[in-house]
Amino acid sequence: MSEKLAGAPALITTIANKYPTFRDEPLKTVYRWLEGKRHDDGAEGLWRIHDTLYDLTDFIDRHPGGAEWLRLTKGTDITEAFETHHITTRAENLLPKFKVREAKQPRNVKLTFKEDGFYRTLKRRVRDKLPEVDNTPIQKSRLIIDSLLGSAFVFAFLAIKFNSYLLAVASGLFVNWTMICAHNYFHQKDNWRMKLFNLAFFSYREWRVSHAISHHHYPNSILDLEISYFEPMLCWLPNPDIKGTFQRYGSWIYGPIVYSFIFMGEFLKRVIETIQTGKCTFFADDLITFILPTFMYLSDSTSLGAVLKMWIFIVMVASFGFGVIGLNAAHHHPEAFHSGDKLPDEIDFGIYQIAAVIDRADVKGSQFAVLTSFGDHCLHHMFPTLDHGILPQLYPVFHQTCAEFETTYRECSWLHHIVGQHWQLARVETNVYDPNKKLH
Repeated sequence: MSEKLAGAPALITTIANKYPTFRDEPLKTVYRWLEGKRHDDGAEGLWRIHDTLYDLTDFIDRHPGGAEWLRLTKGTDITEAFETHHITTRAENLLPKFKVREAKQPRNVKLTFKEDGFYRTLKRRVRDKLPEVDNTPIQKSRLIIDSLLGSAFVFAFLAIKFNSYLLAVASGLFVNWTMICAHNYFHQKDNWRMKLFNLAFFSYREWRVSHAISHHHYPNSILDLEISYFEPMLCWLPNPDIKGTFQRYGSWIYGPIVYSFIFMGEFLKRVIETIQTGKCTFFADDLITFILPTFMYLSDSTSLGAVLKMWIFIVMVASFGFGVIGLNAAHHHPEAFHSGDKLPDEIDFGIYQIAAVIDRADVKGSQFAVLTSFGDHCLHHMFPTLDHGILPQLYPVFHQTCAEFETTYRECSWLHHIVGQHWQLARVETNVYDPNKKLH
């Protein structure tokens, strides 16, 4: 939907030309979301980048980032993923070898990547900046996640040894932090640390779709699978047709309960999908989930039932922490764009990310805090393959580009975000995004 104001560009309320196929099905899964994209993207069974179709079949096993990225996305428009995951021009220079033909229909997504636009200008500057970046923080990121993993196991051992649920809370906290840190790694080329995301019922493989491909590129939109996952329990889009008074305000009370079951809910959903479709959605690396309880059982002669009870408690603590941190990380604030609000038509990809993100200023400056709380969120959305540890070094060129394009980068405190997230659950009024407007 779009409208035209006198002397102003057309305004739209969604970045998609079509309402996503299968979006409103009761069981929302990554495979169904990908199937919907194949219906909507006009990729004709190939890979679409901008308005051109490519056959990357022979390149799948040679893809430096890992074959899975290409296998999962065959038949879809991968424009945003291609742009954000390839900072150098090497991949772009290879594309002509795989060109098949021009696409027959316009892109379903209205985000733009003009050469002189915000995002491509920033990407050129980041590309020029990277050779002089200090990479030492990358090693620190690895030390942090490895230490968190070890701490999770130490506290799990102590919890079962002394039958202490207080120590189990500590283990759950470290499991949660380890998984959030692992998010730093599943955006990158295949590596073993990305698999730590599977520590408690989650799947890095599925999150590469729901988070890296869907949420990262289309945050707060009807294409954002992390938005639709929680509907109708938690509804962040300002749409009175999908949330009544009970959902708007009752979610303030039952929301924390939902947080505690996020991990197990994802596992149950995959079980149901496997039964319904007859196609197994589980892989060998999903067994990583059971390493911690196995360790707990082997560490002490306690009964299996006692171990399972404490392990489930640890998982629920971790799930609660993940929900508190993840759902209050950057997006769900009343002044962040959500589908239904109005913003300029054909908006630049980078400016759209700024519209949908409000960073937390009080987690900056600490690499530990950034890694364990989805910090430096806006830059991470634009350059997800870069380690979180080096993102702070990119702020000078980012701020320079914001100033040139007269776009305000917004920040607030974490408490402000938590309060704002609850008001966003209740909000049904629509806003108009103004790139020059500062946060209230």
